Amino acid sequence: MTSPAAGQTQPLSNLAHGRSGDKGNHANIAVIAYQPSGYDWLKQHLTADVVRDYFAALGPSRVVRYEPANLRALNFVLYDVLNGGASRSLRSDTQGKTLALALLQMAIPCPIP
Repeated sequence: MTSPAAGQTQPLSNLAHGRSGDKGNHANIAVIAYQPSGYDWLKQHLTADVVRDYFAALGPSRVVRYEPANLRALNFVLYDVLNGGASRSLRSDTQGKTLALALLQMAIPCPIP
């Protein structure tokens, strides 16, 4: 397997892993970098606006990014994306458990150190 060339893209999952879940009608997505250099890239490029635009089809009313200390991770709260939450929503993923996997499929530039 060869490494991607400059100008190509790779999935965000090459740089990080993630977890997600629900907080009522809101979703919570953690993106955790594998390496310190990956975390530096995440902090600079994976903004709340980028995540909001990526999930625009779900209609978040706002997205807030948090930077937990010493975890090489970013946490995003996507407000009002679960169509009422687990007990009210008719969506197939009422608890937002697949949102981290969806975000990790985002194409990012490569190579990323």
